[in-house]
Amino acid sequence: MRYGVLGPLAVWDAEGRQVKVPEAKVRALLANLLIHGGGPVPADRLIEDLWTGNPPGGSANALQTKISQLRRVLGREQVVREPAGYRLLLADDTVDALRFQELAEDARAHEDLAVKEELFADALALWRGPAYADVAESLFAHGEISRLEELRLTVLEDQAEVRLTLGEHTALATELGDLVARHPLRERLRMAHMRALYRSGRQGDALRSFEELRCQLDEELGVAPGPAACALHEAILRQDAHLAPPTVASLSCRTNLPAPLTSLIGRSEAVGQVRAWLGSGADTRLVTLTGLGGVGKTRLAIAAAREVADRFPDGVWLVELAGLRATSTPDDIAERIITTLGLCDTAATEPNLDDLVGWLCQAVAAKRLLILLDNCEHLVEPVAALASAVLATVSDGHLLVTSQEALGIPGEVVHPVPPLALPEHTDPGAVGRSSAVRLFVERAAAAAPGFALDAANAAAVSAICRRLDGIPLALELVAPRLRTLSPDELATCLASQFPLPEVRARGLPARQQTLRGMLDWSWRLLSADEQTVLRRLTVHADGCTLSSAEAVCSDGELPAERVADLLSRLVDRSLVVRTADRFRLLESVAAYGAERLAEAGEVTAVRARFVRCYVELAERADERLRGPDQRHCLERLDAETVNLRRALDLTVAEGVAEDAAEDALRLVNALTWYWFLRGRLTEARRALRAALTTGGDGTPSARLAARAWLTGIELRTSSADTVPLPADDDPTAGLADPVLRARLRWFIGAGLTGQGQHPAGRHLLLASLTGARAARDRWGEAAALVELAIHEGAHDHGQASAELAAALFHEAGDRWGQLRATRSLALAAERDGDPTRAERLHREALLVAEELGLWTEVIETLIWLGHTALAGGHAGQATELYKRALIASTERAYIRGEIGAEIGLGRAARLRDDRDAAQRYLNRALARSRSSDHPAGATAAQAELRLVPRP
Repeated sequence: MRYGVLGPLAVWDAEGRQVKVPEAKVRALLANLLIHGGGPVPADRLIEDLWTGNPPGGSANALQTKISQLRRVLGREQVVREPAGYRLLLADDTVDALRFQELAEDARAHEDLAVKEELFADALALWRGPAYADVAESLFAHGEISRLEELRLTVLEDQAEVRLTLGEHTALATELGDLVARHPLRERLRMAHMRALYRSGRQGDALRSFEELRCQLDEELGVAPGPAACALHEAILRQDAHLAPPTVASLSCRTNLPAPLTSLIGRSEAVGQVRAWLGSGADTRLVTLTGLGGVGKTRLAIAAAREVADRFPDGVWLVELAGLRATSTPDDIAERIITTLGLCDTAATEPNLDDLVGWLCQAVAAKRLLILLDNCEHLVEPVAALASAVLATVSDGHLLVTSQEALGIPGEVVHPVPPLALPEHTDPGAVGRSSAVRLFVERAAAAAPGFALDAANAAAVSAICRRLDGIPLALELVAPRLRTLSPDELATCLASQFPLPEVRARGLPARQQTLRGMLDWSWRLLSADEQTVLRRLTVHADGCTLSSAEAVCSDGELPAERVADLLSRLVDRSLVVRTADRFRLLESVAAYGAERLAEAGEVTAVRARFVRCYVELAERADERLRGPDQRHCLERLDAETVNLRRALDLTVAEGVAEDAAEDALRLVNALTWYWFLRGRLTEARRALRAALTTGGDGTPSARLAARAWLTGIELRTSSADTVPLPADDDPTAGLADPVLRARLRWFIGAGLTGQGQHPAGRHLLLASLTGARAARDRWGEAAALVELAIHEGAHDHGQASAELAAALFHEAGDRWGQLRATRSLALAAERDGDPTRAERLHREALLVAEELGLWTEVIETLIWLGHTALAGGHAGQATELYKRALIASTERAYIRGEIGAEIGLGRAARLRDDRDAAQRYLNRALARSRSSDHPAGATAAQAELRLVPRP
């Protein structure tokens, strides 16, 4: 069970389904036990707290009744009676408040500012409302509620300071306003807001904020602001240079490279060589690191890429290819890159399904970036084809590849990665200088605290490293054995239990045979159940969570509740790597486990469970994407993208079960809304088409739904000359589910109106509204209303529809829906001549769009806000907004956004009499418009250029 106290009390089971806790007294009992953090609570104390000094007759029996009701919900074993009282069994990370505190502590400890901000955001995202909202009036909860609220505010202040350092002052100036109003005496919060206001060009507002603080402190507490706040006030008056925002250049490098979990040993020379090839002034644009599995190619590549990151303003991106099938095409690899770079949701035109490689090259043609393609040995030919296209068309595109063999194309520099250096002598000093020994000693000390290399064990450690040929993975696998064995015992064990000449497989190079022998030996040391879990984990293409591991690895002989303990043992043995809440297999271990899975004859059964697990995961997430868990579900599905694709591949291409067609249809129907929210319309179109062409039978309803979703997607990815849909045609005809049918009518109707087919679109939208109301689907009603409001323009009925839609989406907790409704209301305010309200609504919409990662909405809103600031005479604020829009547009290959932002920057430069800057921005916008066939942008840029004064 997982428990949520950061909002209304909530309970979820292991599959993420919410468990209803009936009756207020039972919820109060659960809250009381949670407040005590798993500690015992005396029965007398519980009676006093639950009935607030007025217990009923037979209060002990009444309490026992509530305890019994709670046990029926949670399970009898979850609520334990002890001599000291009742207590709730709580495991790590089962209460969101504890997870919140852990994330906050992790954020404070991290040095990378972007990671700090992300961790703080993850922590705050756990809050669904005021803590313990169900029992906020109960005295027993007041102390914990106050403690948690203070922690939340402190994290908000921490996050604000990090975001200021990252240059997010314009957004913070708006976001912190309401928070400061609710907590006017928090000086640290007020100071962050003052800095944000000042950096956004609102010096007067920053000074007024300080004056408000001074007056309120004097009136309420009779004190003056502290020295830090006073010093900031004086610095704003002086316009100190240290208050200036960070430069855009310092923020431009973007990457998804993972933070290293352990130090990289023995590779400094190799890192320096790769850095030299890819560094400033070098001509090399493709470097391939080759070597046997387990030698550390990925670690070396990530370390080298991190060191040259400042050379690539458009980012350094890790693209993992191990999860792709060996039959994948260059377009499949291009699609993976497009998704990783976040290009697909904001491109000027949708990718061409028949040439994703060409579209990718066009989208990044003007970018300076490094793409790290990892684990390419099973995809050498398609990777070579894609790499050739990128090198030929993207002049500043660089590739770093890891593979067991080279790509063999012109321009490639191949760097073989050898095992670590072995000790040449047996004296402790010489042994300690060996990189293989240093790695072994470090990992051994981590597994067995207190272990160190000394004269007594140097010979044994040297023998261990030599026997394992200095292969990093083999050394890491054996190091934890020092928990139970001495170095001499381990060396002897390796010599007797791991006789290399016997275990080496024929046809493999000597060092590859060493790794194989090490894996064989590690396998033999596992229990039968540990072997079962390890081999079944290999079906996952990109790691998994504990709940997914339980679903896939368990069966009639291995209960799901045992999987967690078995996983923990595998982590201890370094065969499984845990990163946050995910468990992963290293490449060589995964390949070995896959062989063992085939030997056990379990491939079909385990793949079927894998598909079922991810189909059910997608279906559970689908409905939650329309409620308060939207952001969490988006992030969960983001993390599972590779596994979800793997599940679809297994159903479409390999047909792992008799009902493969039904599984494929269920999966794409559940994922289409996620793909839509993420803007991955091309992926949705490819997946829907593939599922609909899968051989075998699927239920008629699933096939009808998939066709309807595909119709809506194609309307959004096709040109305006698409063949019109007759006004009386209904692609959802035949669907029995009234809620689904109404929602699909809305989805298709909105696509039609977006294509200019207003009669047919309005017909379906009105039918959707009627159907949603008949089915009592409040979300469907809101979606139809907001779409009708957008197209009803200035009519009073349109305003009322938008307001009702906003209320319904707010009730549902759907942030995307609130964004749509807010944008509709903002447009109405513009039409009504109320710019103040329009700006406020657009800023609200901007916050939601940034929260959900809807970058097209973010960019268009930033440009609109820039226009508004410029019209109000705030050229500095407008310039900041346009620059934010330009950065986001460039990062996402959103050409229309780039043009709009450059024109805005040119206009702002002209108004501040900076003729050179104005011409530079406007000429770039004009050139970009012409090269991308954007006539409206070209016309606007030319009009602005004519207004720039001649020299």
